[in-house]
Amino acid sequence: MTTAVTGTVNGIDVDALTAVVREVERDPAKGKVEFRVRSGWKGQTRSQTVVESYTIGGQVVHRNFTIEADEPFELLGRNTAPNPQELLMAALNACITVGYVAGAAVKGIRLEKVEVETRGELDLRGFLGIDAAVPPGYETIRCVVRLRGDGTPSQLREIHDNVLRTSPNFFNLTRPIKIDARLEIDG
Repeated sequence: MTTAVTGTVNGIDVDALTAVVREVERDPAKGKVEFRVRSGWKGQTRSQTVVESYTIGGQVVHRNFTIEADEPFELLGRNTAPNPQELLMAALNACITVGYVAGAAVKGIRLEKVEVETRGELDLRGFLGIDAAVPPGYETIRCVVRLRGDGTPSQLREIHDNVLRTSPNFFNLTRPIKIDARLEIDG
């Protein structure tokens, strides 16, 4: 017999999470979430992305964040912020971290450590258009996840497998996504 986990585990309000799950099960429209960002060039290789709102269950939720990006000196930037590749990996890491923390919480497993180390190597010949046979992006991204908590190795493995099955950014990076990219010329 399993006992339902309640209260706060790993900083996650398990009761609130359970309520969200039940609400989305009852009304799938409540689970529809649209995220959007707007990015603009800030000179040289710098850009700034603004997050103003997202929509959940048809309701707009206002937010106010900016995300800076730049390239390192060696790639003609000013090294003022992470570059887009580092932000891509950070987005993956952040997304799966939420999965580990929440997945452990609903099982009543208290975590002491969640660390995700991600790396990828790309060949600039693809990005620079030097060799059409060289892809402009990664062929492989490698992640190492380090967990420490009061769960058994089997429980932690189960959480890991579930994260890889359900993480939106893991899904997005491991399967092709249709991108509808339109050009609008101002002027």
